[in-house]
Amino acid sequence: MKKIINTSKAPAPIGPYNQAILTGNTLYTSGQIALHPETMELINDTIEAETKQVMENLKAVLAEAGLTFENVVKTSIFISDMNNFSRINEVYGKYFDEATAPARETVEVANLPKYVNVEISMIAIV
Repeated sequence: MKKIINTSKAPAPIGPYNQAILTGNTLYTSGQIALHPETMELINDTIEAETKQVMENLKAVLAEAGLTFENVVKTSIFISDMNNFSRINEVYGKYFDEATAPARETVEVANLPKYVNVEISMIAIV
């Protein structure tokens, strides 16, 4: 069985998907971009602000499932420009203990939804 996870504290899905799915002891989040959950406006003044909003959206989804970043075992980061990697990584790193940080991949892509600069998804375990 799968349990649908949705919260008003993260942006509402803008397509035929949910914010996350919990199946067994594993949570799969959809990719989050820097949409503000209340206004659905993009927060992209700087790459740091954009990344922070993405992480805050993921934090809200994790919380709705009763989890934290400590439960995350894998992340996927998609960025539009690898030159932004270190700035994204600096913000991302503030949400994890380096000693127990999850596995991850970071991939540069041609385009992302709404032409954002960063999208992140996660897998977490209960």
